[in-house]
Amino acid sequence: MVGEGGRRRVLFVFETDWDRKQLDACREVWADAIEVAFPEPDDMSCPSDLDVIGFIEAAARGELGHLDGVTSSSDYPGATVAAAIATRLGLPGPRPERVLGASHKYYSRLVQREAVPEAVPRFALVDPRRPDAPPPLPTPFFVKPVKGAFSVLARRITEAGELRALLGSPAVAEFTRDYLAIFNRLVARFTSFEFDGSWFLAEELLRGQLVTVEGLVCDGEVTILGVVDSVLHPNGSFARFDYPSSLPESVLARLGDVSARAVRALALERCLFNLEMMYDRETGHVSIVEVNPRICGQFADLYQKVDGTNSYELALALATGARPRPRRREGCCALASSHPLRVFAPTTVLAAPGPEDVAAAEQLFPGTLVWSECAVGEELADFDVDEDGGSHRYAVVNLGGASREEIGERLERVERRLGYRMAGS
Repeated sequence: MVGEGGRRRVLFVFETDWDRKQLDACREVWADAIEVAFPEPDDMSCPSDLDVIGFIEAAARGELGHLDGVTSSSDYPGATVAAAIATRLGLPGPRPERVLGASHKYYSRLVQREAVPEAVPRFALVDPRRPDAPPPLPTPFFVKPVKGAFSVLARRITEAGELRALLGSPAVAEFTRDYLAIFNRLVARFTSFEFDGSWFLAEELLRGQLVTVEGLVCDGEVTILGVVDSVLHPNGSFARFDYPSSLPESVLARLGDVSARAVRALALERCLFNLEMMYDRETGHVSIVEVNPRICGQFADLYQKVDGTNSYELALALATGARPRPRRREGCCALASSHPLRVFAPTTVLAAPGPEDVAAAEQLFPGTLVWSECAVGEELADFDVDEDGGSHRYAVVNLGGASREEIGERLERVERRLGYRMAGS
């Protein structure tokens, strides 16, 4: 049994904002052979009390229709749920316990420390139920949830009082109670972990340029798709992401080697992955920040613009048992960037683009993609809960061009056409 018109049916669980636009960008490659389905709920509307095990079992019983593949760009719970459904149905994909082992920052670090010790900082578990306990590492250090989203509740700690204040905050209590509920159900069902998601991880501070190494693993073979540079605002929020990386080829090779060794040790299979990493130009040291066992939906068209392959094409191939064959430097642009648009102080949205405005902005330059994430009247104020504590993202613009200067000029025109206006601006 196959999908509509003889096509293979692939389920994208916990749909993210990236999915439809990125799939549309490469539709001509897959649409004749594959039917894509999006069940409810999506990533953003997933309730904390979702019966996630029941969802997996319903899919395995066929209640979501016939499936030839399952995948997700959702970090949580999508990647683990997709792996669990695929495993139950005997479809291609990683096993759920492997996805959880890579996603849980503490257990992932344990594996990384064995496989690539030179790229792993000192680290220690932190129990948020004991905010008065002595700091587990000498200050300064970095602390973050063992399972988080964006940079929510991640902090640089310079003295013990800052750690006590963070761990004892209402935000941590709410995060542990609500956000982690599904993750902890998945951990209990698919692993024998002693520590669930309700812990934090302290790590030595890392120095250097932040990059994302993305790749795929298929039948044990790791392929690196590319390295994306992260450019930061002065406060540490992401300003843009540039592809290809500006780092020397010798450094890119080292980043790829460390990534491949870590992914093999984590026993991931038939999935995309991305590693956030640091390169210290002064010392030449390479470090792993974290491993994400999923596609990076935000960057998919950057590869398409430069290389000629959208990574969603590769996700569909992996999910249906095919062998992905990414192209190299066959795209229409020499460079591509993803630009998060942000505010750095609480504000109210006075004007925001509608669908026609977004479409018009995208038509200004070939391949431009825009994700608008706010509405007129919306208050952009809860920085701690919504992202990194220092800013609020209200849109993302992905562009290509012949140079960084050209991309910057194009971005200015796109922003003018979108017409955002904030109180006080």
